[in-house]
Amino acid sequence: MANELITLAECHSSDLATFKRELQDAFAVAVIDEFGDLPDGPIPSDEDLNDACTASGSVVLRILLDGQKIGGAVVMINQETQRNRLDLLFVKTGYHGRGLGLKAWLAIEKRYEQTRIWQTHTPYFEKRNIHFYVNKCGFEIIEFYNKYHPDPHRLAGAGEFPGDDDAFQFEKIMRTE
Repeated sequence: MANELITLAECHSSDLATFKRELQDAFAVAVIDEFGDLPDGPIPSDEDLNDACTASGSVVLRILLDGQKIGGAVVMINQETQRNRLDLLFVKTGYHGRGLGLKAWLAIEKRYEQTRIWQTHTPYFEKRNIHFYVNKCGFEIIEFYNKYHPDPHRLAGAGEFPGDDDAFQFEKIMRTE
């Protein structure tokens, strides 16, 4: 496992449908683990996923393990401010628990080494993600969205499960100059 090589490649348009399905399958695992079932339709919704993948500044990346597609990410890159955002990150089911998510994140950091600040978010119920971002990747929690302090960027499909409108916003300062 230590010799496993993680690389990144931009996702080709011919692979986008597979990318989206794999991402939704990976996200479904956490929802089913927490709530026992999925709502009507995938998480994130097709509409939210399309918006993330086609937004101005977004880059859709494939995570490759020794050249094989094992996950992906959607990052939002602001070339002027270098305040960049990790919108989505997933490792396909069957590849979890091997440190590949951390290796993928480190590859993203290296690819965008001019980044001053990274931001990301995750639902409150996704404790595995909270652990990953805070304890493994070095992010800090900077905001907690909830019914008293709603997320101004809340996805259209949120609110389908008890407490799924509760979420953490994370930030990682890479350099201050």
